[in-house]
Amino acid sequence: MAESLPEHDRILQEIESTDTACVGPTLRSVYDDQPNAHQRFMEKLDACIRNHDREIEKMCNFHHQGFVDAITELLKVRADAEKLKVQVTDTNRRLQDAGKEVIAQTEEIIRCRVQQRNITTVVEKLQLCLPVLEMYSKLKEQMKVKRYYSALKTMEQLENLYLPRVSQYRFCQIMIENLPKLREEIKEISMSDLKDFLESIRKHSDRIGETAMKQAQQQKTFSTTLQKHHNVNYGRNMHLGRSRILESRNEMTLKRTFEEDDEHDEEVLTAQDLVDFSPVYRCLHIYSVLGDGEIFENYYRKQRRKQARLVLQPQSSMHETVEGYRRYFSQIVGFFVVEDHILHVTQGLVTRTYTDELWNMALSKIIAVLRTHSSYCNDPDLVLELKNLIVVFADTLQGYGFPVNRLFDLLFEIRDQYNETLLKKWSGLFRDIFEADNYSPIPVANEEEYKIVISKFPFQDSELDKQCFPKKLPMSQSVPQIYIQVKEFIYASLKFSESLHRSSTEIDDMLRKSTNLLLTRTLSSCLQNLIKKPHIGLTELVQIIINTTHLELACKYLEDFISNITNISQVTVHTARLYGLSTFKDARHAAEGEIYTKLNQKIDEFIQIADYDWTMSESDGRASGYLMDLINFLRSTFQVFTHLPGKVAQTACMSACQHLSTSLMQMLLDTELKQISMGAIQQFNLDVIQCESPGPLHGVGLVHLPGRLRAGHLQVPAGQPQHGPHAPGESAQRNERLQQKEQHFCSVQEERSRQAEADRDRGEAAQEPGERHVPAHIGPLLQSWSLPRREVFHSHPFCPAVLSVGTVV
Repeated sequence: MAESLPEHDRILQEIESTDTACVGPTLRSVYDDQPNAHQRFMEKLDACIRNHDREIEKMCNFHHQGFVDAITELLKVRADAEKLKVQVTDTNRRLQDAGKEVIAQTEEIIRCRVQQRNITTVVEKLQLCLPVLEMYSKLKEQMKVKRYYSALKTMEQLENLYLPRVSQYRFCQIMIENLPKLREEIKEISMSDLKDFLESIRKHSDRIGETAMKQAQQQKTFSTTLQKHHNVNYGRNMHLGRSRILESRNEMTLKRTFEEDDEHDEEVLTAQDLVDFSPVYRCLHIYSVLGDGEIFENYYRKQRRKQARLVLQPQSSMHETVEGYRRYFSQIVGFFVVEDHILHVTQGLVTRTYTDELWNMALSKIIAVLRTHSSYCNDPDLVLELKNLIVVFADTLQGYGFPVNRLFDLLFEIRDQYNETLLKKWSGLFRDIFEADNYSPIPVANEEEYKIVISKFPFQDSELDKQCFPKKLPMSQSVPQIYIQVKEFIYASLKFSESLHRSSTEIDDMLRKSTNLLLTRTLSSCLQNLIKKPHIGLTELVQIIINTTHLELACKYLEDFISNITNISQVTVHTARLYGLSTFKDARHAAEGEIYTKLNQKIDEFIQIADYDWTMSESDGRASGYLMDLINFLRSTFQVFTHLPGKVAQTACMSACQHLSTSLMQMLLDTELKQISMGAIQQFNLDVIQCESPGPLHGVGLVHLPGRLRAGHLQVPAGQPQHGPHAPGESAQRNERLQQKEQHFCSVQEERSRQAEADRDRGEAAQEPGERHVPAHIGPLLQSWSLPRREVFHSHPFCPAVLSVGTVV
């Protein structure tokens, strides 16, 4: 108990000396002590309070007099305060009355100041908003007049510069929400314009291409004119004496050409004049500003590739007319002219790699299309016009930097086809010429007609020149016509070879190869077909041989003609030669063979009408009628051979006599012949004598044939007349010479093989080479003759199967 009292005193001291905010911990310690400690503390606190009250009372008692004095003074002042209050109230009333007007004016001033401040604020805000509104109004106007690129620039300024200043206003938020919509609208409109542009250039591609091709052709013509003018100036220095007039003429011609080119330049529009490229530029700028430039580039290239495929797809009837090819080329040129323009005026939209890739794709397609459609062309004029179009097409695109070597390689393929069409055309011309020919020598009545023929065909004959008019040229009308047509063919081939960027040597080589094909294929085939025609007789065949001889001689003039038009000397190492010699030789050989065949056929016709009475008692004393007709036919036929080369005429005559001999031999050795009377043998001998007689067959002056039909002659009983008026020694010498001439014909194995097969069919066998047995049915008849020698039929050593009689030792 005594311990707790000092503790309570300490707590009270802490409470009195400590800030009231810190009393809590001190009071808590009162409750933490012994139980009922707070009651004792309360008692202690009450005692402390009473002590303080007593001290306060002592203090008040000590100062009471001063308090009373103060109250007294306060009461004195109270009256003065009342007076002062009245005076102040009165003064205040008067002041209030006097200040009402001031207050009203002050309030008016305050209100004006507030308005002024508000106006200033509004002006400041409007100064910030007006540019935004002006820019937005400008944006709407630009959208209205379709200045979309400028509108995008205006939007960019609004977003980056103006709208951030007034972003707190509602109208600004509306603008911010509308700007993306406007951008999308601009993209859609610009894309729509681009689609219209793509559609427009697709429609105008052919016109653009046509314009570009015209300009390229004019430039080429201009360059050619300048080159010719340069050559004339060079030649003027070489021939100064006569160049005065040529100088003025050439200058006038060149000036006229320049004026015409200027007129064409004024008339011809450029691609920029035909197509408005602004949609492309605008769309490119718009998408670039919007950050979608790559999307636009991909879209543009994709659409142009589609258009390229459409342009490269030809019409099915393109090969029928040149206009179809021209439209096809014009569209392609127009397409690539547009691409080249886009390449040079834009950056990145079209690249050189892209255009090269597109051109390579197009070039492969173009070559495939031209190969296919040109194969349908059967008209050489159309093929030539196609070639000219391809050259202009290639030169035009080459001027824009596109490689065109493959096109010129294609032209060499088309050249082969062109040559084929020319060969077909000239084949028809040759056939018409041969059909219209009368196969008779050309008559010339006077010098003028002779010069006309000579101007068409290089003919020279000194013997014919000595003759007086009228006279006849050995060849027929077809020869100068064929020669002229060959030259026309060379000109036609030359037309295709022009503008192919090839040297004169290569052109010369191409012309010679084409001419060789014409001669060795077309003309040779026409000659062979002509010779084989059934209506061609011996006279026509003879004339054909003469014609081919003159055409063969004219080949050297054709070579000179080619050299002149190509300016290539014939001594050039690589110059090809014409193979017309073999063509005409083959034709002559075929005609000669056909002559031999027709002669033999005619002889067979006469032999078929032979009607021997093998049982006649005595001969008629004269040759048979069929044989006389045959001899007359051969005489007239051999007269036609006078214009043939001697060797050919001799061979033809020997062939005819050989065939006649063989036919007579086969007639005599016919297995169906059972018996022959002496009168029949004598009649047959008269026919053989008629064949050997100098009169009928020897008068033509071609072949001397005594004893040829009787190479070992058919022996008759003594007393029969000798054959021919010649002495035995002369006859032997003449026969020896004729045997040497006959060796040429005897090299022909056809008749020998034919006779050998006939022998095998009849079952005949020779004991020795060149020797035959007498048929069984003729042997007894021959034995019954009173002949000094035994007869046997020998084969002539030079002319097989000739009826002959000799003595067997």
